[in-house]
Amino acid sequence: MIVLLLVDSLHYVFGRLLLPYLPATTSSFYYMAIATLQIAIFAAVRRQIDWRVFGDNAKFFLTIGFLIAFATAASYAAVTYIDPGTASMIARINTLFALGFGIFWLKETLVRGEKIGAVIAVIGVFIIGFQPGGVDGQLWLGVLLVLGSSFTYALHAAIVKRQGGGIDFTNFFLFRMLSSIFFLLIFAVGRGEMVWPSGWQVWLILIVTATVNVTISRGLYYVTLRRLNLSILTILLTLSPVITILWSLILFGELPTLQGFLGGTAVIAGVLFVTTSRLRK
Repeated sequence: MIVLLLVDSLHYVFGRLLLPYLPATTSSFYYMAIATLQIAIFAAVRRQIDWRVFGDNAKFFLTIGFLIAFATAASYAAVTYIDPGTASMIARINTLFALGFGIFWLKETLVRGEKIGAVIAVIGVFIIGFQPGGVDGQLWLGVLLVLGSSFTYALHAAIVKRQGGGIDFTNFFLFRMLSSIFFLLIFAVGRGEMVWPSGWQVWLILIVTATVNVTISRGLYYVTLRRLNLSILTILLTLSPVITILWSLILFGELPTLQGFLGGTAVIAGVLFVTTSRLRK
């Protein structure tokens, strides 16, 4: 969990690092493709690749692949408009989305504490978005991109939790990645943003991003998702934005504004309220 927290906190930081070099969709495709190659080599060396797993679960993999591709591209585009620390705090609202899927699929009901926490978190998002003097269109675009990314990633996690538990882990991870880069390639080509990375610096950042942000981070995430109670995992991951803010300060000299910090704190507080209320049910 300690390692997962450290690497999970770097997601938006890597997006900010790649921003001067490549469009968000293109950088997402390249680093995800490099990570896919790493995972494929690992699986091939261990002779674990089984294409029948994809054939038997093609609809499942294509569905989560599309959701992950959208979430990745949108989250990297968000740091064009807001700093990584603020983006990371807003992204914690994915807990509320996950709770909504539980209500929709499992017909669960909300206790009073969960309702209060959800309201606090939503108020936090509006505090971030509405700055003094009026609505900042660029800021709101960043907020909406993070919310869209969080929603689709939470939906993918719910689908994986519901349908993916019985799939061999190595093949699950490999075909999840292949499906994701397939859609990222379509997005990049469709937007006319497919360019070749130029310079050793961008390739170094892409390789480090692939290794840390996917191969290590997502590997640990899915292993933990299978082994820990989802509510416990959610509580622990609410610490991630704190580390992201420190990374952002060290690398870019950027900090959330006071209003962004207060709104982000409200989001995290609301998420913690929801999760702890769920644990007491």
